[in-house]
Amino acid sequence: TDSSSIRADAQATLARQAQWLAKYPNYAITIEGHADERGTREYNLALGARRAAATREYLAGQGVPANRMRTISYGKEKPVAVCDDIS
Repeated sequence: TDSSSIRADAQATLARQAQWLAKYPNYAITIEGHADERGTREYNLALGARRAAATREYLAGQGVPANRMRTISYGKEKPVAVCDDIS
């Protein structure tokens, strides 16, 4: 969907990742933003960027330093999952 909101189940996963990153301060991460095949390439790149930024902001709120996080948007170019069910 056209959303960059982080679901409650994803927040729990990200909180665990933040704890792991606190335990291992020498690691940096790349946060990837993805979208499905609907919409234009430009639109989906922007949506992926918003999703990655929302994740970065959430992790920063959990105490992960900004200099340990990098974001990239793949839009619809590298889907995480392929699904024909548009509902």
